[in-house]
Amino acid sequence: MLNCLPFMPLRISYRTLSLPFRHPFTIAKGTKTHQPSLLVQLEHMGIRGYGEAPAIAYYNIPVEKMVEDLESKKAVLERFSYTDPERFWHFLHHLFPSNSFLVCALDMAGWDLYGKIRRKPLYQCWNLDPTLIPMTDLTIGYDSQEKMLEKMKETPWPIYKVKVGMEGDVENLRLLREYSDAIFRVDANEGWSVEEASEKILQMKSLGVELVEQPVSKQDREGMRTLFEKSPLPLIADESCVSEKDVPLCKEFFHGINIKLTKCGGITPARRMIREARSLGLKVMLGCMNESTIGSAAIAHLASGVDYLDMDGPMLLAEDVAQGIAYDQGRVKLADAPGLGISTEPF
Repeated sequence: MLNCLPFMPLRISYRTLSLPFRHPFTIAKGTKTHQPSLLVQLEHMGIRGYGEAPAIAYYNIPVEKMVEDLESKKAVLERFSYTDPERFWHFLHHLFPSNSFLVCALDMAGWDLYGKIRRKPLYQCWNLDPTLIPMTDLTIGYDSQEKMLEKMKETPWPIYKVKVGMEGDVENLRLLREYSDAIFRVDANEGWSVEEASEKILQMKSLGVELVEQPVSKQDREGMRTLFEKSPLPLIADESCVSEKDVPLCKEFFHGINIKLTKCGGITPARRMIREARSLGLKVMLGCMNESTIGSAAIAHLASGVDYLDMDGPMLLAEDVAQGIAYDQGRVKLADAPGLGISTEPF
């Protein structure tokens, strides 16, 4: 049980962003040049906590919808008696049942407050060891072969996640392998048919690929079962694992799950999902949705002991809104500061 905090009203502020990517970011679902996001600030007892939720088009929750929902309930939120972040999340979950993205941003800010009030980094609040954070991959979005090779050479890295699911993806990977002995992971974002996936996964194994994310549509359960039964590589659920209810279902079709704070509704449910996945024998990846340093710091504080980490948002963006984490050849270093450890004010 979390200790209760003294009652004082909340003050809520927010701002919207559209941060440019260093390179146009292309996956099987489309291309974008900027990442729209919502930042929220919760002020309690003179202390400010921050949260973030990026908008992702194929989840149909744009920034405008997050702002609309927040404005509609802002007065109710500010009257809430904030005592601990888990209780706050349950309130948010019922207040915004159809907007997990907004819930994520507010939940993240609630946890940032919690750590700052206790003057501890969040990983200490959870008794986690930051030395056990696995190395993060760096994503190479789909592009011409020349551009993909240029991106890889621009940032030498020990682990790359390569976007596939489009024409020529095996050939792209084969070219990249000629220039790097790094670990490769691939993410199809539902872009393959079952037949394509079966053939391409075999070819990718020969190219030293470590794992495959979401090879086929989340709707194709039987196709996914077929792949799961014969795949020579671990298959990780992404679009097939959105919220807590999806975790036990994934055991029949995947070797692991990719937990993303924004789609599941924040830090609070993500912690439960990690525990449940472990109990079911599933591998755990913590993934990102191109968050700035604020959202990425939240991911990093949770990441001790997970199997895979995909937390490269600040490296893909040309601009950021805060400081608080550092990257060193795949290693993630957290600031020794309370809460999320954000060292600059984003408002």
